[in-house]
Amino acid sequence: MSRIQPASIGKTPFERLLGHNEDVMTQWSALGDTLTSDGKLSAALKEQVRRTLAQQNGCDYCRAKGKPEPDVFDERIALAVGFAEVFLQLKGKTPASSIRVLQDVFTDAEISELCAFIAFMTASQYVGAMLGLERENPLTVT
Repeated sequence: MSRIQPASIGKTPFERLLGHNEDVMTQWSALGDTLTSDGKLSAALKEQVRRTLAQQNGCDYCRAKGKPEPDVFDERIALAVGFAEVFLQLKGKTPASSIRVLQDVFTDAEISELCAFIAFMTASQYVGAMLGLERENPLTVT
């Protein structure tokens, strides 16, 4: 059970925690939909980054959606995941050298999207952690 009573508004347990302010929930979800879908970077790459972040950002709900899958990594996924791990270890104080490594494989537009995705997913996972969002019971998934 979460630390606050979920609102009646929202499709997912996470949305119901934000649903106390419908505008915040709607805008947060819209940005999440934009960032998680195919853009400059593939949704598959971003999902591996999300899974990586979830392992350390403290949200049980996010962690329960799966661990990174190294068997599906290609060079781009491996670099993006490695960058996310550096971000996590250095608490966001990512050195310029890490960006230069990304520039060998990613365009500036892709790096911008990756950084926005990492920041947004971290914020989302922190919200889940702060409010005690727990993994869903598979028998009562809504």
